Amino acid sequence: MGTMTVEQNGINKVPESERRGRPSGLFWPWAGSNLSLFGVAFGVYIVGLGLGVFPAIITGAIGYALSFGLVGLVAIAGARSGVPTMTLGRAPFGYQGNKLPAALSYISNVGWETVLVTLSAQGGAAILGRVAPGIPTATATAVCFVVAALVTIVVGVYGHAMIMAVQKYLTYAFIVLTVVYMVLMAPRLGTSLETTAGFGGWVGGVIFAMTLLGLGWVNCGADYSRYLPTSSRPSRVATWTMLGGAVPPMLLLVFGVLLAGGDPQLADAAAADPVGALAGALPTWFLLPYLLTAIGGFLAGAIMDIYSSGLSMLALGVPVRRHYAVLIDGALMVLAGYYVLFVSDSFLATFQAFLAIIGVVMAAWVAIFLVDMWRWRDGGRDYDERLLRPGAPALNVPGLISLVTASVVGVGLIASADPNIARVVGFLMSEDLKAGTFASANIGVVVALVLAGVLYFAISGLASRRSRD
Repeated sequence: MGTMTVEQNGINKVPESERRGRPSGLFWPWAGSNLSLFGVAFGVYIVGLGLGVFPAIITGAIGYALSFGLVGLVAIAGARSGVPTMTLGRAPFGYQGNKLPAALSYISNVGWETVLVTLSAQGGAAILGRVAPGIPTATATAVCFVVAALVTIVVGVYGHAMIMAVQKYLTYAFIVLTVVYMVLMAPRLGTSLETTAGFGGWVGGVIFAMTLLGLGWVNCGADYSRYLPTSSRPSRVATWTMLGGAVPPMLLLVFGVLLAGGDPQLADAAAADPVGALAGALPTWFLLPYLLTAIGGFLAGAIMDIYSSGLSMLALGVPVRRHYAVLIDGALMVLAGYYVLFVSDSFLATFQAFLAIIGVVMAAWVAIFLVDMWRWRDGGRDYDERLLRPGAPALNVPGLISLVTASVVGVGLIASADPNIARVVGFLMSEDLKAGTFASANIGVVVALVLAGVLYFAISGLASRRSRD
């Protein structure tokens, strides 16, 4: 399959004749999709938990590695089976039962691609306002939005081969421009931060870092490894996925932490608007390269999301070809993005808060998925036997019970600053807990992760023993 050929595979098993490459190639798509300037804001967020420079860096590194380690484990299933992530979910949930997590995965992907394209348009318009002050803000925003949406849709339509190539070159460009940017900003960095949080703050930092990064990608892990040969070593698949997703954004997180230590006012502004705030401190000659870095980082993530959202649509049973699914997703993204940019003043914050709830469900999903993958591998059988053959089981009750139970508990242990979302979350916490580090760390995500895995292991094991008896 060539880079300039539209990918024809959907959720079918990729034929062995089309499977090539090395696990090291997984570094590039995951690196490119996580090099946006959001990474700088993430460092500021973790410092906000009361952690000093070194505790914030340590907890961030651990959280990033753990969360993208989960994505790496999911990627192993893609290389083993040749099947995308949400189709593999039919194993622990059943053919029909899998439609619940597949629908939430679809909403999450379309939501985040909308958020990322919207942010790229807003950031581009803000910087164009400095480069060419005569351009009206609405016009600049519209132009940037059209370009960003078009690039995202076109690359998503061409599919896997183009994504792997584009993300590689985007990553090269981002690294160079980001290094220049950090050199220019070096005088504003510092280490004058004290640690005011106790052990709970350290734990909260790890959990918060997990929710900021890898847990948002677990439902996509196998989508980019399924073209690797079946003989690919699982340890290499998992390691290169984890390194690509965790190491580059870790550099941005370190920068954000040091910025908070050297220029707290700029760090606070960057936490709310990383593109606009950080651009204000740059010399004019670097604004255009900075614009490319900011927009490109957001688009790299949006490209991954739109490709995976198309696969999630197919896993729902929608009878269209993969590239048509991407076009449908792109149309939804354009409509939602138009509403966010030109109609609503508050939709974006509310929608991002809603996506935090979906993050809890996806955390529960990945625990069940990985437990099932481990138990199934232990039996020495192939995924495809029960995923793609006619008459696959409609429901796997242990998986669904575990998913719903863990999700309800997890949602009860997260908080939201959005008043509409706050009414439906955090119902298992007191008001004191909601106001503290416990809630701001979104610990409910990790609780859902652990609880779902334990429940599924116990219930499915009990069901297996009963069936044998």
